[in-house]
Amino acid sequence: MDRVLVNILSYNVDSFSLEEAVEYAYTHHGQIVTINPEMISAAKKNEHFSNVITSAEMVVPDGIGVEIGLKILGHSVKRVPGIELGKALIVKFSKENKSIAMIGAKPEVIDLAVKNLKEEIPNINIVYSQDGYFKDDNLILDQVVAANPDLVLVALGSPKQEFFINSLKSRLPNATMIGLGGSFDVWAGVVKRAPKIWQNLGLEWLYRVVNEPSRIKRIFPTLPLFVLKVLKERLCHR
Repeated sequence: MDRVLVNILSYNVDSFSLEEAVEYAYTHHGQIVTINPEMISAAKKNEHFSNVITSAEMVVPDGIGVEIGLKILGHSVKRVPGIELGKALIVKFSKENKSIAMIGAKPEVIDLAVKNLKEEIPNINIVYSQDGYFKDDNLILDQVVAANPDLVLVALGSPKQEFFINSLKSRLPNATMIGLGGSFDVWAGVVKRAPKIWQNLGLEWLYRVVNEPSRIKRIFPTLPLFVLKVLKERLCHR
């Protein structure tokens, strides 16, 4: 399976479906970036972060803003939510008797997430877990390398998780790695995802804002400005 890329604001994005992304990630190792408008905005201001995104082995459109932006540019690409891709990868790798490492979240959260995943998924083999409240990145990187997992899930928030994975991938060239933001909190049961109807309508972001009003500062004005930049890009390329 080959990558089919589309471009938005100078960043290439894979056009895989969720199922295709899982199969590609299983057979092609490296870093998966789950990109959203906030990440693109941050990358435009941070060259290191921008380079991490452009050098990733897969970039999936996580977030309705990117899906809308791609549609404005004439690309019919559906979003691939990071939390769903992460869970699907766990299931796939576990089915194939592969090992998993998890890094991130609060100590009690990752412990609960690991416990719940072990109860839910047959044959899961978590060989390493570590909460996100560590001060020595090099120590944790060494520990992950020593555990030699096939799949690495990192939930440190962006861009920290992307930087962490980028530092790790050359040392674990046969592993698949993905940044998953707040997914561990959902798997632990301490945060609930939006109901399916909100997800299907592409309004999961709004549900989260309603339940966590502090998130509005992250989305506005970033989301409307992102859409305006995409509209400008389309007009410039007519």
